[in-house]
Amino acid sequence: MGATATGKTDLAVELVRRLPCQIISVDSAMVYRGMNIGTAKPEAEVLAEAPHRLIDIRDPAETYSAAEFRADALREIADIHSAGAIPLLVGGTMLYFRALSNGLAEMPPADPQIRRHLEDEAARLGWAALHQRLARVDAPSARRIHPNDPQRIQRALEVYEVTGRALSDWHQDTPDTPLTCPIRQVVLETESRARLHQRIEQRFENMLNRGFIDEVAALRERGDLGLDKPALRAVGYRQVWEYLEGALSLAELRQRGVIATRQLAKRQMTWIRGLKRGERFECVDPRLAYKVLKWLESGLTLG
Repeated sequence: MGATATGKTDLAVELVRRLPCQIISVDSAMVYRGMNIGTAKPEAEVLAEAPHRLIDIRDPAETYSAAEFRADALREIADIHSAGAIPLLVGGTMLYFRALSNGLAEMPPADPQIRRHLEDEAARLGWAALHQRLARVDAPSARRIHPNDPQRIQRALEVYEVTGRALSDWHQDTPDTPLTCPIRQVVLETESRARLHQRIEQRFENMLNRGFIDEVAALRERGDLGLDKPALRAVGYRQVWEYLEGALSLAELRQRGVIATRQLAKRQMTWIRGLKRGERFECVDPRLAYKVLKWLESGLTLG
């Protein structure tokens, strides 16, 4: 696991070359078909060498929850084990990792009417104001959710308005059902925030050069998608959509896309800093794959 642009896929492919591993994607955006460039989905030749399970399994008009991921991942893990191979889970969606490891409490279903109401309020007042409201009704969730994370702010307020009970209270009901197999957890990070920002900026520019705008334009032309869909809230997609709507200039698209990606990386790194387990590696180390392999071969495990 690691923040965006830390080279998780490159490392995973290298491990597949050296070990009997099969990859399971832990990415909430890669599950969607037709969203390839903006999600940094591996190229076809990479997938031919190192197939990824749990990518391209949903249409962008559909939703996909952490609970669904957990069920799917457990099924894929069992299948890989039955084939005598090692499941290699790779991604940056930290909620999915937590759901898989610890289980999830049964949550109330989405309420479209309340969601629309919250979106209308956010359009008038801004998500910062809704985050402040969340802090008043559910302080633990507000501390955990970044003010620039509208999807999770919306969900936390939705749960409170539907049930009258804080999302943090629901999480306390989470069953303690850890994975029974031994886990070796590799965490990619970097001591240089500036270096990570540079990688993020270069990657976003490469996405634009590879046709990211055309990719989003094709989704927009379908006519059944909009920014109300969770898929289109993925980092970068919202900004390109707003550019296509004429709300942003190309320069503003570049700036806001990079800023949004940096904010995502910051949230991921905050989550990672709170982990009590995991062997940490410098993501730009030229000997990264070698060091990870040596650590894996040492037999250190995390229960």
